[in-house]
Amino acid sequence: MKIIICLISLFVPAFVYGQLLEVPQTGETPTKTFLIETAKPKAVVLLFIGGDGVLDLKSDGSTTKQNPLNRSAGLWQQYGINSVLVDSPYDLGDARRGNVRGKSEHIARVESVVKYYRNKFNVPVWIFGHSMGTVTAVQFANQSEKSGAVAGIIIAGTHIGETLGNNFSKPVMAIHHQKEACAATPISASESIIKGRSKETKSELVMIDGGEDVGLPCMGLAYHGFNKVEDQMVNAAAKFILAN
Repeated sequence: MKIIICLISLFVPAFVYGQLLEVPQTGETPTKTFLIETAKPKAVVLLFIGGDGVLDLKSDGSTTKQNPLNRSAGLWQQYGINSVLVDSPYDLGDARRGNVRGKSEHIARVESVVKYYRNKFNVPVWIFGHSMGTVTAVQFANQSEKSGAVAGIIIAGTHIGETLGNNFSKPVMAIHHQKEACAATPISASESIIKGRSKETKSELVMIDGGEDVGLPCMGLAYHGFNKVEDQMVNAAAKFILAN
C-alpha cells in the first residue's frame, strides 16, 4: 500500500522530560539511551539516527546532531508509545566512508538494547532507523536468530542497496520524502524494500511532502531529514505500530 501525505507542518520541537539510561554490554562500553516515557505504554520504539550513529547524548537527552528522530522524540508520547534514542559509543561510518552497522559487535549491541527495553516494559519493541540508521534496522532484521525479539521495523530515508530477507516476516514500514535529493538514499531504495515483501507480510510505503529544504541534500535539515514535517513522519509510523 502506498500513501502520500501532503501536509504543511508547523512542528516546533518542545522540551520533554526523559531519563538517560545506560544499557550494559558484556565486555564493552555501555550503550547510552534516552527514554521518553508515557504512563501506560502500548509499545516502545528504538530510534537509530543516520550518519556515524553517534549522538553523544547528555544527561538531559540533548545532542548537537540535527536528525529528525531526535528532533521528534517527544512526539511519540501522544500515541502512548515510549521512545528511546539509542546512541553509539563509537563511529559506525557513513555512506561515504563505509559503515560497520552489519558487524556482529553492533548487532549484538542492538540486541542488548532490544532485550533491555522489552524486559523493562513488557510491550512490543520496534526499531526505527533513519538514513544510515536504516542499515541498522535492516541488518538486525536479517539476522533471524535475533530479529524475533522485535515486533517490526520502520525505515525512513532508506539507504541505497539495502535488502530485507524473507526470513523476516514482521511488519515493515518505509517512509520517504517526495522531494528526496540525497544520492545515497533515493526513493527507489524504500520502494524496493516494500516491493520485496511477500503478500503474507504486512508492509506499507508512505511518501511525505512539504516542509523545508535547508543545506546539503543528505543532511538533517534538508528534505532528506523531513525538516518541519517530522510530526507527519511520527504520525504515520505510530499509526502503523499501533495497528500491528
